[in-house]
Amino acid sequence: MFIDAMRDEHAESTRKAERHRLRAFVQFCDEEGIENLNDLSGRDLFQYRIWRREGQGDGREPIKLVTLKGQLATLRRFLRFASNIDAVPPELYEQITLPTMKNGEDVSDSTLSPERTVEILDYLEHAQPGTRDHIILLLLWETGARTGAIRGLDLDDLDLDGTHPRFSGPALQFVHRPDQGTPLKNQQKGTRWNRISEKTARYIEDYIEYHRDDVTDDYDRRPLITTEYGRPAGNTFRTTLYRVTRPCWRGEECPHDRDIDECEATHLDKASQCPSSRSPHDVRSGRVTYYRREDVPRRIVKDRLNASEDILDRHYDRRSDREQAEQRSDFLPDL
Repeated sequence: MFIDAMRDEHAESTRKAERHRLRAFVQFCDEEGIENLNDLSGRDLFQYRIWRREGQGDGREPIKLVTLKGQLATLRRFLRFASNIDAVPPELYEQITLPTMKNGEDVSDSTLSPERTVEILDYLEHAQPGTRDHIILLLLWETGARTGAIRGLDLDDLDLDGTHPRFSGPALQFVHRPDQGTPLKNQQKGTRWNRISEKTARYIEDYIEYHRDDVTDDYDRRPLITTEYGRPAGNTFRTTLYRVTRPCWRGEECPHDRDIDECEATHLDKASQCPSSRSPHDVRSGRVTYYRREDVPRRIVKDRLNASEDILDRHYDRRSDREQAEQRSDFLPDL
């Protein structure tokens, strides 16, 4: 009921994340014999906090504080919903206190640097031009968009010839289509046009002509990025990034002193185990870092990537303190 109640206001990815974060709580209740929310007490919630903090529920080591905070925050939202439908006492959710995070403790430091991104794109441009791998990374990098936005692109969303009256060059439009399986993270507010370069437009044309599968999705739409079965699952973008960001994939020496013949990460289903592999989120953070290094105004970056300035600063900007200080000095007068 909780997940279903989120349907009108939250994207499917958010609902899946909330369901995933509640799995450990369901397991805890099973182990403790709690079969009815009416029996849930504040003491149970405290015991769950300890149980989860120590890594119980998934057979792993103690979890990170940021992970614990996220799971407790979801549980708190669930119990607030439960109180609204008289399933638990009204104040029970208030007995969950969230861990206090130190500066930067709730922010991932993983990123794909602009320099590495350009190297990988150069390799793809020469070795696999216009392939699906090339176009996925190219669009993620050029637009800085989330994978859900790239996945939701249709052929009809493209203006590769630059005929749109609002633009003087090629562009594409991200559209919120929740009823057709391609919602945007920020819903209708995420609908927007993004300019792309002439070079990117030509590579997209090559992909459409030579590599795109001529298929439609379950809603009879023509997706830009395809598999032979239709529109790819969201995980396709993640596995693509894990694969192409491994140095050995491009024939480079392993920077982690691993034996290539024995390294599990050389297998496609284990690519994420390579310490150098990166996710689509890391491409987005690398793009923000590039924009900030080039002194692109925050407002422009915010609009193009459809994210608040605070989120951009906290979760995507990977400039070092030294870089930021150097850039500030360029705008300050000499004494």
